[in-house]
Amino acid sequence: MKKLAILGSTGSIGVSTLEIVKEFPSRYQVVALAAGKNIDLLQQQIEVFKPQIVAVQTAEDAEKLQQRIKPSNIEISCGIEGMIRCATAVAAEMVVAAVVGAAGLVPTIAAIKAGKDIALANKETLVTAGSLVMAEVARQKVKLIPVDSEHSAIYQSLAGQRREDVRRLLLTASGGPFRQYRADQFQNISPADALAHPNWEMGKKISIDSATMMNKGLEVIEARWLFDFPGEMIDVHIHPESIVHSLVEYRDGAVLAQLGIPDMKTPIAYALSWPERLSLDLPHLDLCKLGQLSFSSPDLELFPCLQLAYDALASGGTVPAVMNAANEISVEAFLNRQLSFTGIAKVIGKVMSKHQQEELTTVDQALRADLWGRHEARELIDRGEKL
Repeated sequence: MKKLAILGSTGSIGVSTLEIVKEFPSRYQVVALAAGKNIDLLQQQIEVFKPQIVAVQTAEDAEKLQQRIKPSNIEISCGIEGMIRCATAVAAEMVVAAVVGAAGLVPTIAAIKAGKDIALANKETLVTAGSLVMAEVARQKVKLIPVDSEHSAIYQSLAGQRREDVRRLLLTASGGPFRQYRADQFQNISPADALAHPNWEMGKKISIDSATMMNKGLEVIEARWLFDFPGEMIDVHIHPESIVHSLVEYRDGAVLAQLGIPDMKTPIAYALSWPERLSLDLPHLDLCKLGQLSFSSPDLELFPCLQLAYDALASGGTVPAVMNAANEISVEAFLNRQLSFTGIAKVIGKVMSKHQQEELTTVDQALRADLWGRHEARELIDRGEKL
């Protein structure tokens, strides 16, 4: 039986992970759960899965939760220390890192240093400090298995192949809800418009990132560190059907791909059970009924966030951490109607242009770059410049 700690248990990935655990009770046991502010859902999860340790965002919520689940011997903590406590729980063998944003970096690093295998659904961890994270993975000799559907697809398509035979990694993107918009339609996009993803059910932040295509840019940077290929070997294809989850092209012209219905349970289950596969009760992929699959190149003028991510990767060092921080603040401002949809990319670009790149050598340095990027983005937005 594999014992799991789940960081981000009340988010979409965390909920799907727990559904798999519930379906396979003889294979998995939950020993730690870390959540944000949704203590109502967390309380339900505690009652079903009975973890040893739980964490929430604030001390106030920790006290509320303690009152609700009395009497109990469950350890309840809060904040970053609470997440680290869950990530390093002695009984845990694998940590499902599904916290949204750069907040996932510190507990994920702590879990790796504690010798835990990682099922990684937090792309920002590798965006902000990919070189440091992967170096620690190698040092500790732990497994890091991607949960994002695109990276899971590449992971599977690389299996059994020689690295020197790879020509390109091809990440697919649905294109989000605005792939057929004209340039003059972007200025009036509302948060409700951007949250309406055509294929996937995701949290608010990831849905907005998908709409701007920053999500795909983050995945390009993540792929660079996960698979150790340069950005020049990582391309993006728009694939509206979201059936081909990504591909690997080899130097003899062969292209290997992983296909499936758009359901995150498949890559989550693969990460949990690797090298085995679980028998999931999901609809079969019916290619005959689907009829056709389509692909196109992304329009970098309409979706400048993707280009900004490539630029950040090329600059390296602390620049990706700054880019990611500015994006998180800009998305929050857009959702709060403080910033237009097109203003997201403008803020990120301005913050990146002000940053003096440094070679990344420590996690603390990545965190400082993250804080700087957040501060600069907030100042830009608060000044109310034309964005």
